[in-house]
Amino acid sequence: MSSSGAGRAFIGSFTSAGGRGVTVAAVDGETGALTVLGATDAVPDPSYLVLGSGPGSGPTALYAVSETETGAAAALDITGDVPQPLGEMRPVEGDGPTHLAIARGHLITANYGSGSVTALPVCGDGSLGAAASVLQHKGSGPRTDRQHAPHAHQVQPDPSGNWVLSVDLGTDSVRICALDPSSGTLRLHGETVLRPGTGPRHLAFHPAGGHAYVLNELEPTVTVCRWDPATGVLEPLAETAVVPEDVVADPEAVVYPSEVVVSYDGRFLWAANRGHDSIAVLALDESGEKASLVTNVGCGGHWPRDLALDPTGQWLYAANERSGNVSWFAVDATTGIPRHRGSLTAPAASCVVFG
Repeated sequence: MSSSGAGRAFIGSFTSAGGRGVTVAAVDGETGALTVLGATDAVPDPSYLVLGSGPGSGPTALYAVSETETGAAAALDITGDVPQPLGEMRPVEGDGPTHLAIARGHLITANYGSGSVTALPVCGDGSLGAAASVLQHKGSGPRTDRQHAPHAHQVQPDPSGNWVLSVDLGTDSVRICALDPSSGTLRLHGETVLRPGTGPRHLAFHPAGGHAYVLNELEPTVTVCRWDPATGVLEPLAETAVVPEDVVADPEAVVYPSEVVVSYDGRFLWAANRGHDSIAVLALDESGEKASLVTNVGCGGHWPRDLALDPTGQWLYAANERSGNVSWFAVDATTGIPRHRGSLTAPAASCVVFG
């Protein structure tokens, strides 16, 4: 795709740590540079965002979790440069929501604190209805400091649109759920157990739809899985480190992987590593079943909480929470290695989405 033209980026941040809330930025298609257009702090701690369609054409609504103890979700009208509340903010009936996704006419949230997943209907005008259902996770893991209870960290619809996957750091597992589009009821279909103590955080699908890559937070690895959309079964195949071997072997090393992104052509995978402050570059084989670490590059800041690939696939963005900036990188189409090209000040940045 051509890199010409421009779009918009939406940056979430923690207002409790000095962030602006939701920032809207123009994206220069030639350079990848971001320029702030406006911001709103109408939603407390909007740590993750997702775009959706409102009553108009294209993405006119933006949805945010409010990552607070009494968690909530909000819809924002983004037809202007400063997002405006769209309807009322809705409780998710769960604590500390950390992620969200649109699936089958509903907004789904992963509630880290309570270890649950919530479905809220998206109304015709783009606003949110009251919570339709809450699916409570059960279980724990061997790391008593982080895994004493369930901690749902991400929700992700599969490419077929028939399933919603919920990644739980506390139970070392990924749950596969069915969602009734008429009632909003979430039903547990199955659960894939990963290696104890790995602490799965996020997953991303291969563009061909037959594989998924689960990034682990408590150990710096990615678990390659086979995905069967017909049966809704996720099968772990192998693990690959996302930092060099000497870092893995160092008991004093601080590495907490946060986000995983797959290239649109399925050749590369990138993972953000907090503490190590790097972006891991992994090569994927043609089948999508084998991943190998190529290199790590600096994230352009400190504590990269999120990675995002722009719609052209030529620019990769890192939201660096503790250094308060969003950095952008030109992706080498041959090697997959990102090259740092610039940075935008964004206090307590937590995520970036495009639309």
